[in-house]
Amino acid sequence: MALNKVEICGVNTSRLPLLTNEEKERLFERIQEGDMEARELYIKGNLRLVLSVIKRFGSSSENADDLFQIGCIGLMKAIDNFDTSLNVRFSTYAVPMIIGEIRRYLRDNNSIRVSRSMRDTAYKAIYAKEGYMKKHLKEPTINEIAEEIGIAKEEIVQAMDAIQTPMSLYDPVYTEGGDTLYVMDQISDKKNKEENWVEVIALNEAVKKLSERERLIIELRFYEGKTQMEVASQVGISQAQVSRLEKNALKALKSYLR
Repeated sequence: MALNKVEICGVNTSRLPLLTNEEKERLFERIQEGDMEARELYIKGNLRLVLSVIKRFGSSSENADDLFQIGCIGLMKAIDNFDTSLNVRFSTYAVPMIIGEIRRYLRDNNSIRVSRSMRDTAYKAIYAKEGYMKKHLKEPTINEIAEEIGIAKEEIVQAMDAIQTPMSLYDPVYTEGGDTLYVMDQISDKKNKEENWVEVIALNEAVKKLSERERLIIELRFYEGKTQMEVASQVGISQAQVSRLEKNALKALKSYLR
């Protein structure tokens, strides 16, 4: 996939506009008032963001023009759903939306369809591998994973190979009581422990306003980097409840820190 060409989808990427923060704020105010011209200008001013994202898919055999168009759809969805009251940068919100849109496109257009049972096998293997590494401080063999989850090693290898391309952090694992759990919820959040926004939510005064259970979940998830499954086991509630309480707690913290 050629991503170094100047023109993509008829757009000269060397002449894309670059908006200042003040311009973005003013345009977004107009967008919220229904100004379609402002929306168009905002889209053009963020096309560099789409370009930076599709470069991550340089190993894909997909046409760069196609990925750029799909990325633009993700960008427009991000603009239509962005909540300025959350006090996060638009790019922070938009990048996962663009990536998710592209990954869904690649998954849906992949010639190989991965069955739900095969995905479940892959997820079980991932959980088992993560648990083993935490306990033994080394990576397990396929035989050890197979013994842990009670599935033939041949099936595990096949499942892991099958999900390599289609899997997305935004793929749903299952839904319980109206709460959808995604692949990203199953993974230890090591990155978030290092990023600045975690330091913000750690402000003592804000954390003290949470309920005791919410505070415990935030500490386990973002200070200790535990998965939602591990938190659920430690707290004694379902993973869906952990997901719901975590989202409520983060929403409350963002509200307190405005």
